[in-house]
Amino acid sequence: MKTINFRLVQEADAEEILGIYEPYIKDTAITFEYETPSVDEFRSRIREISSDYPYIVCVSDSKIIGYAYAHRQMERAAYQWNAELSVYIDKACLRCGVGKALYSALIEILQMQNVRSVYGGVTSPNENSEKLHEYFGFKKLGVYHSTGYKCGAWHDVAWFEKTIGDYCLAPKPFVSIQEIDKNVITEILNRYNEPHHSK
Repeated sequence: MKTINFRLVQEADAEEILGIYEPYIKDTAITFEYETPSVDEFRSRIREISSDYPYIVCVSDSKIIGYAYAHRQMERAAYQWNAELSVYIDKACLRCGVGKALYSALIEILQMQNVRSVYGGVTSPNENSEKLHEYFGFKKLGVYHSTGYKCGAWHDVAWFEKTIGDYCLAPKPFVSIQEIDKNVITEILNRYNEPHHSK
């Protein structure tokens, strides 16, 4: 039996998470980043993002096999009810449902933070990510054509949007994840924990 557990990120996870991210930098155009950041820089990114937004890791038999996080979509105050999502899975664990569980947990927590709309940017082609967004009912907003150059080619980026909260004339302010009861967050994450039989 293999168990899969979800928890909030810790700064000590930086090196292990970077090990998942690095092949996406070096071998794909899924991220437009060119150079692998140092562990210290990556740790700083984790600290900054997780100060306000959910940053979740998936652990299988003491090894991190995937992670996902949300961050502010745009900086102006009127955008505070929006968040952009990112998810990266160890390539040995693709198509095992980890991405779906991470996205589900992210969205539940973001709803508690009064976020109303979530967005995902997908470099084309990326069938796995496109199917993930379609599974959750994201609507395709449009495409930035030939917007990034990597791996010897120009790439499109498709943008997806999903409404996760009710719109009203006077929305409640965005709530930092630091203000949410950690026990409630743990309860949400624990719902996605499950045993998996080895294949």
